[in-house]
This record gives sequence, structure tokens and C-alpha cells, in this order.
Amino acid sequence: MAITDFGEVNGQTVNLYTLKNAGGAQMQVTNYGGIITSLTIPDKNGKFADVVLGFDKLADYISDSPYFGCIIGRYGNRIAHGKVTIDGKDYQLAQNNNGNHLHGGDVGFDKKVWNARTFQTDTGSAIEFQRISPDGEENYPGNLNVTVTYTLTDDNELEIEYKATTDKTTLCNLTNHSYFNLAGHDAGLITDHILMLNADSFTPVDETQIPTGEIKPVEGTVMDFRQSTAIGKRINADDQQLKNCQGYDHNWVLNKNKGELSLAATVYEPQSGRYMETWTTEPGVQFYAGNFVEISRPGKNGAAYGKRTGMCLETQHWPDSPNKPQFPSTVLKPGETYRSKSIYKFSNR
Repeated sequence: MAITDFGEVNGQTVNLYTLKNAGGAQMQVTNYGGIITSLTIPDKNGKFADVVLGFDKLADYISDSPYFGCIIGRYGNRIAHGKVTIDGKDYQLAQNNNGNHLHGGDVGFDKKVWNARTFQTDTGSAIEFQRISPDGEENYPGNLNVTVTYTLTDDNELEIEYKATTDKTTLCNLTNHSYFNLAGHDAGLITDHILMLNADSFTPVDETQIPTGEIKPVEGTVMDFRQSTAIGKRINADDQQLKNCQGYDHNWVLNKNKGELSLAATVYEPQSGRYMETWTTEPGVQFYAGNFVEISRPGKNGAAYGKRTGMCLETQHWPDSPNKPQFPSTVLKPGETYRSKSIYKFSNR
């Protein structure tokens, strides 16, 4: 494993860490935001390509990133009007997205410098990120001690494990925000990727992308990805849910038992043959088709990123859960340990 200088933020040193596996796959990550800056995976002919969107320079991640590759927290996704009640006390969180709270606020976990250590496991190369989010950070209560571990296994799997504890009742809903393009980060649109989502229902949203509180069956709708379907097949359909988000940017309710590690999604890119499975212990996955990716500066190696050139599969609890008692709870109390695991498994067909 190699460690190189990647710059600094507010006097804190930022490094770039390179992890490799036995088959030649490589991942680069930085302790600024826990960002996965590159992930190089072979295609059906053994040709390697970087399959995640990102930048070459730290400055671009700081100034112009739509959450490329980062750790999201304390709360992944949206909270209506940034208002929550925890242990009977009302909290006003940042309203940083159409009047709602998104991805932890103005300075979320994606914009923090984390402590990092690299190590080898029985299955591959790993890096652990750790920080304490202090009581009152982004107006969340409690000192939240967070550990996130990435492992690049020799079987071409990216494993992500999350752990957190708190000294006051708080909210915790962590995820990773990598944008995937299995043809290569610079290959253009992802609308020909073939997607399967292991979900019989989803949570509809209003025009500000806040869940209405319904849990609606996907059958007979443009949200039905139970059978593998090209992402672009229905993305421009005359459907109010798609209009609310300018395409797919919704939470799917996964078919599973609570807490089990199970298959959430598969993605297949026909030209390269790359195939990615997403497994998670989480109850939901946010499939985001990159509808709002409009980058003013070049991506890695001068790549031009635009609308729908990368897709996200954000494993998560459901959006606005603190205000929807019928949704799985994201409350974390002292004495409890938040644990979550997701795996992105790469192969070829």
C-alpha cells in the first residue's frame, strides 16, 4: 500500500492511499471525506478501467464535487425542512437542499479530514477511517464516534463497514456516495447499464424530494426494476415521480429480513461485460441516476462529466425517517452500537 501527499485542509494533512489486490485491481482513497477517488476493475477481456467518477486534485473535491465517492453523515439523504425532534427536544438542522436537510448539512462528514490507518486482512487490503463528530456539529446532539472501514478483497469486492457510538441520543444514517460507470468513469452516459433492484416497493416523494410517507408497490410503475432493465428505458417517461426528481433519485424498500446481509441490486454494462452486485444490511437503497451532475471543471484525466454519466446505489435507512414514525428508525442511543455493512462485488459476464 502506498501513501502520497494530497494537500491540506485548514492546516490538516490530506493523504491519498493506494490499495491493491492479488488480481491487479486498485483503489485510491483519501482521508478527506473518506473519498474513493478511483477504483480500477478488469472487464471481460482483462482490460482495467477506473469505474468511479472523481477528480485529480483535492481542490476540485473541495469546491465542485456533487459528493463524489465520499462518506455521508450524520444523516444520509433528506430530512424535511431540517426539523427533527430527539428525546422531546426540537432541533433545526441546515436547510441545504430546496429548504430540506441533505447529507448531514453544510459541512458534513464528506468535508472532514479523518484519521486513517491501513492494514492487511485475510481477504485483502483495508483502510480504516475514524473521527469523533462533536456534540453540536451541524446541530446534531451527542459526541458520535464513527469508524468506517473499506476493504478491497482479492475477489474484487469493495466491502464497507460502518460503526458508531454516541453519548447522547442522536441520529445516525451513514452511506457511501460513489458514482459508478462500469464502462469507465469517462465513458459517457450510464443509461444503457442494465439494473435490477431487489425491491417490491419504494417510497414516493413530493416535488422537494421528501417522502410522502407512503410505501408504494413498484408493480405497474416506472419504478419496477425487479427484472433487469436498462436505466434509460423509462427514465424520461411522463411520470410525476420522475418529474419530481428529473429522473430516478428514489429510495427502494428492499426485500429482506431486518439486518440481514442480502442482495439489493445488480448492474450490468453490456460493452465491457462488467457486472456489479450490491449487498447490504440496510433496509433501503437510493438509486440515483446522476440527474444533477453538471460539473463546471474537468474530471479525472480531463473527462467531461455531465447529467447521467454516473449512477449511485446508496445503501441506507429511508429518507426523512425521523419525521416518519412508520419508517425504520435512525435513532441511536447511548449504550447502543450502530453497525452497517455493504459490499460492491465486481465480476464479468
